[in-house]
Amino acid sequence: MIRSERKFGMALLGVVAVWLSVVPAHALAQSGAAKLVPHRAVYEMTLDGTRPASGISGVQGRMVFDFDGSGCEGYTMNMRLVTRIQAQSGRSSISDLRSSTWEQGAGKLYRFNSSYYLGQTLEESTRGNAERSGSDGQVKVQVSAPKAKELKLAGPVLFPTQHSLEILAAAQAGKKMLQARVYDGSSKGSKVFATTTFIGKRLEPGAKLPSKRVANDDILEKLVSWPVSISYFDTGAEAKETPAYQLDFRLYNNGVSREILIDYGDFSIKGVLSALEIRPFPGCK
Repeated sequence: MIRSERKFGMALLGVVAVWLSVVPAHALAQSGAAKLVPHRAVYEMTLDGTRPASGISGVQGRMVFDFDGSGCEGYTMNMRLVTRIQAQSGRSSISDLRSSTWEQGAGKLYRFNSSYYLGQTLEESTRGNAERSGSDGQVKVQVSAPKAKELKLAGPVLFPTQHSLEILAAAQAGKKMLQARVYDGSSKGSKVFATTTFIGKRLEPGAKLPSKRVANDDILEKLVSWPVSISYFDTGAEAKETPAYQLDFRLYNNGVSREILIDYGDFSIKGVLSALEIRPFPGCK
């Protein structure tokens, strides 16, 4: 395996962290409290920019997200990102990242399962669960793969859907910045990210519509939106002043994003919405 393939693969594993924090937040615009609506979104992925040190000359692929559930049953999200990586050496390979999570509506329980393939070879697989307990918000994590271990995370720590709702609520309230520690099970289940979210000026319905349209995206024309940028910082011994990843996107009031930009430092990838399906809200039984 060439260096650029491995570097790209390790960066893709961070997609689980940065994207889980945005996609699930399909809040009904007309509701005072956020309600998460089942949906499926597809994004076409391309290389946006690169530096010589990355060893990458091109990226082309597709990212699919499927979200379901409610605050009563819990929230389930399945993600798959398949990309063709073109190295500066001329070699190309297929990368396949898969992730499945479930989060309790009250935010006390969280399960995660992810795998990363390079070609037909499984490079990394992570499984585990997390439980919040006590008044201090401490989180106990049981990782079963790639290696069994137990972690205790000092609170406060947010799970991905909690973080999504915090961002959307902050935007709706007119706040410009949000800081939070987030755990999503990435990096072999051992990492907590310190995040800083900047929220730009509110855009009114119909502002800055894209020239390329997709089915069912007309609902977005009727919603307000905000430019949002989230920086993810390593914590503990790996802590640095610069973020490990940065995610920029336009967040609509129902949680949908038309375009995303994920910046890893040495290279960045862009995702453009190509298909959108919003399913009926199931309610609580």
